[in-house]
Amino acid sequence: MSTRLKIAIQKSGRLQEDSLRILKECGIYIDNGKDQLKARAQNFPLEVLYLRNSDIPEYVQDGIADIAIVGENVVVEKQKKVQILQKLGFSKCRLAMAIPKDDEYNGLEYFQGKKLATSYPNSLKAFLDENNLNSEIHVISGSVEIAPNIGLSDGICDLVSSGSTLFKNGLKEVVEILSSQACLVCNENISEEKQAILNDLLFRMRAVLAAKNNKYVLLNAPTDKIEAISNILPGMKSPTVMPLLKEGWSSIHTVINENDFWTVIDQLKANGAEGILTIPIGKMIL
Repeated sequence: MSTRLKIAIQKSGRLQEDSLRILKECGIYIDNGKDQLKARAQNFPLEVLYLRNSDIPEYVQDGIADIAIVGENVVVEKQKKVQILQKLGFSKCRLAMAIPKDDEYNGLEYFQGKKLATSYPNSLKAFLDENNLNSEIHVISGSVEIAPNIGLSDGICDLVSSGSTLFKNGLKEVVEILSSQACLVCNENISEEKQAILNDLLFRMRAVLAAKNNKYVLLNAPTDKIEAISNILPGMKSPTVMPLLKEGWSSIHTVINENDFWTVIDQLKANGAEGILTIPIGKMIL
């Protein structure tokens, strides 16, 4: 039987959807029947294990799964021996402290002696110890945000995305403990044979991620402005320049980080750039 790399992903929810999406963007198609706990890729030596999110780091540490896509916050909280290989840029959130919105907050001393509710006791304790704070931790699961309203705690430590849930429960965010996103993690003792498959997967993932952060840019410009515009564009090694039918004009093609594009657009226009187009990139091999 041929060797297959085993990857664990969340068995339901948004993180599962995003995990399967990036695998598909890597050209890997999963035979995923409804309610399956295990499935195989059609065209890549990969087997998917659908597991409860909080259990994934331990399964990877124990070698049940070779790799996994899981939130950084879970990796930090569970304190298992796994290696983070690649941050994936989706499922972004933060672990933060929040207090009743009407309370005055003057710094971390606010939490001294307070009761705090959380589903992340290890991460919270590490933060409190680092800042010499003696607070009482109440470990709860589910709707942590309700704890101050029912008198269980003075504040909370929980995952925050938009902050709307905090607002609805009369809370305000005051301290960020950890910034988190989905990441690819690996067992520390993966076999040489499976490492070769993993290297191929990582190559594909990094090509997909590079493409998401960059755009292919085309623009027309006066030929005598090519050097000035080329110096402005913070793209790849050298842009492609092609003459246009209209005398004295050229077309410039390059790849540029989308965030960088918006910082230089005014400079491009000031140097005569016209007809500026940006095109999404499917894959980008660096």
